[in-house]
Amino acid sequence: MLYYEKINELAAQYRNYTAENLSRLIRCKSLSLDEKLVQQELMRQMQKAGFDEVRMDKLGNVIGRIGNGKKILAFDAHMDTVDLGNREDWNYDPLCGTIENDHVLGRGSVDQKGGAAAFVTAGRILKELAWDRDLTIYFVGSVIEEDCDGLCWKYIVEEEGIKPDVVVVTEPTNLNIYRGHRGRMEMQVHFYGLSCHGSAPERGKNAIYMASKVALEIEKLNDRLKDDPFLGKGSVTISEFVSKSPSLCAVADYARIHLDRRLTWGETKDSAVSEINELIQGMKARVEVLHYEEQSFTGLRYGMEKYYPTWVIPEDHQMIQHGVEAFHNLFNEGPVVDKWTFSTNGVTINGLYGIPIIGFGPGNEVLAHAPNENVPVGHLEKASAFYAALAYVI
Repeated sequence: MLYYEKINELAAQYRNYTAENLSRLIRCKSLSLDEKLVQQELMRQMQKAGFDEVRMDKLGNVIGRIGNGKKILAFDAHMDTVDLGNREDWNYDPLCGTIENDHVLGRGSVDQKGGAAAFVTAGRILKELAWDRDLTIYFVGSVIEEDCDGLCWKYIVEEEGIKPDVVVVTEPTNLNIYRGHRGRMEMQVHFYGLSCHGSAPERGKNAIYMASKVALEIEKLNDRLKDDPFLGKGSVTISEFVSKSPSLCAVADYARIHLDRRLTWGETKDSAVSEINELIQGMKARVEVLHYEEQSFTGLRYGMEKYYPTWVIPEDHQMIQHGVEAFHNLFNEGPVVDKWTFSTNGVTINGLYGIPIIGFGPGNEVLAHAPNENVPVGHLEKASAFYAALAYVI
């Protein structure tokens, strides 16, 4: 128990250090595919904290290492953010990084540079405690999550050859322990009609009407999708409707709808595609599961299918229990064990590769992607203590 007391003491001692590191990260604007400045700043912070190794992979992920044991623990924090949105909705500069009233303000404070600032401090704490256990710890500042969640870890596992025994996803959990979330996928449905002159529409087949009929059926489909007592209900919504015609005086010969599909437990890519195929039977139409492929700031082009599997870790799993133990011993109370509403890099870490995950991060997820995003400094302090303590429990 002595090291828990020491960890808490050091986390409190480095409270301002953690907040100031986060402030610096926030001031580096870092949209997906343009994370270079924040990645350089994160590397500087890891090096200054005394990590054993700090490097950047070819996709742009920053990987810090402490230790060299057979078992591997990894912490993940994606360093890209969504854009700033309407500046009139903000009470302060979104990139200010101001520390005010015991909060750090700005875009990315919650989603999710706060997790990175906390794990840098955790690394510093471990080095100060002369941590020497048989464990390799990777601290990953990942890229492109907002555009394509999980792509970064697909690269880390398949191209870097790093497959941890367990991963801590540091997305915001309000200092609760999270063990899963719904999956998601992106589909487009293409409709092919027959154009003719608009003065005699009966000669053609209007693709807009075809798509509209299916759109109304998709609205009904959403109401009857599967529910799960833990993750909640699956959902589907149309987020875009596009049509084409040879002329504004002609019947549309093409239409397309874009579907945002959220997958609860038991729903898969195949089941979701089958549901839409049933709705377009008898039509000249097809369903497409989309593919993401873009060039990162390093110049590397990389991609994956836009299917992000549902994942859940059982509450009695050893890793969840390790997290509960560390939380209780640090803070003398039991944590709430719950789930995320949104999606994280866990879709590949566990959804594709089956690596056990524990979710724990500073900040409240309701502020993610919202104006006036901010995180309590007290959350950063507790998260840094928790991350350091896990290294002793695992």
